[in-house]
Amino acid sequence: MSTILIKNAEIITMNPDGDIFTGDLRIEGDRITAMGSELIAAPGEYVIDAAHRTIIPGFIQTHIHLCQTLFRGKGDDLELMDWLKQRIWPLEASHDEESLYYSAMLGIGELIQSGTTTIVDMETVHHTDYAFQAIAESGIRALSGKVMMDKGDEVPFPLQEKTSESLQQSVDLLEKWHGHDGGRIQYAFSPRFVISCTEELLREVQQLSQRYNVKVHTHASENRGEIEIVQAETGMRNIVYLDHLGLANERLILAHCIWLDEEEKRIIHERGVHVSHCPGSNLKLASGIAETPDLLGKGISVSLGADGAPCNNNLDMFNEMRLAALIQKPAHGPTTMNAHAVFRMATIGGARAVGMEHEIGSLEVGKKADLAILDLNNFHVYPSFDVDPISRIVYSATRADVETTIIGGRIVMENRIMKTIDKAIVLPEANRAIQWLLKRANLR
Repeated sequence: MSTILIKNAEIITMNPDGDIFTGDLRIEGDRITAMGSELIAAPGEYVIDAAHRTIIPGFIQTHIHLCQTLFRGKGDDLELMDWLKQRIWPLEASHDEESLYYSAMLGIGELIQSGTTTIVDMETVHHTDYAFQAIAESGIRALSGKVMMDKGDEVPFPLQEKTSESLQQSVDLLEKWHGHDGGRIQYAFSPRFVISCTEELLREVQQLSQRYNVKVHTHASENRGEIEIVQAETGMRNIVYLDHLGLANERLILAHCIWLDEEEKRIIHERGVHVSHCPGSNLKLASGIAETPDLLGKGISVSLGADGAPCNNNLDMFNEMRLAALIQKPAHGPTTMNAHAVFRMATIGGARAVGMEHEIGSLEVGKKADLAILDLNNFHVYPSFDVDPISRIVYSATRADVETTIIGGRIVMENRIMKTIDKAIVLPEANRAIQWLLKRANLR
């Protein structure tokens, strides 16, 4: 069993007591086995001297689209439905196995470089096996699934699915990948949103989620136009309809939830549904600003996600934390969404959303060794004297400050050098793939 000893670091634990101390952390296999001061290195143990460095729990992003990373910069300055119909759906429909693999690798590289260790990912309709292959090779922890779309207007033909085939392909992927590498990879059923899914499909997803005890990951109430379509088709608002189908429960992760009424908030709270707040995407698509202070005040589980590269245009949790804090303050006052509340959303809050709060999300003995080491010795985060360490991270730090990332005890980036992804291959292949996709989608 490999062991790693990290010495002399400032350690932000995010444990129930909120402990922050300077000391050492030992990793044996995939878990943290000791924390304290003056731990003695064992013979042959790999030692990282982290003096003047800060260790944080790895970020947990609860809404990502790895399949869209290649589309960065290709859907700028559009509203949601135009963005989907004019750019994203045609590009997703053009993916092949290789382009999807490199799209996933490109996104995972960015995530690891910025300290994210766990994601909830939604792929496209086809070739999802190749995204899972990228996830497996890279070492990132992920809940992922093929997107499900068995109805909708103006959907390109390659994205139009038959209900039975969508369900069977999802189950096949689940049975192949769920639990891979000791549970590092999990499956999540991923109906795109109500507009794209028949009631038959959604009811079957509810049954399958219950049978296999896995998460359901979908979009809801992102855009007012979307809500109007759902009401016209079902006679109900989004969350009420999902509850009507039995999907509103602790296994459901809903991205966005910007436009909720009080009944929908009540359902989300009472059913234990998890909300993924995506401030960067919501601002760029002009979708709106979610009422996160109210949701948190009601005891609703709220975590953070960057969404996809073409609607953000980065996958950087530092950016999402800063935005999540700042966008609420003009309306609700400067003490709203303080740094500690936002950092909880990015760490232990994300762990709760994926049902892994006893495994990840904080640095504690017995938990998985998912963490990032930050070098905060730079102009933009100084002075450090008498400054709250979490405030430094949320308001001043950037992804460039991430020096090392460890997932399940495996060093996937050290001293800003990627260990599991070959940048010299992925970057040119990404350029080649998007060039081909644009031609195939008739967007160039």
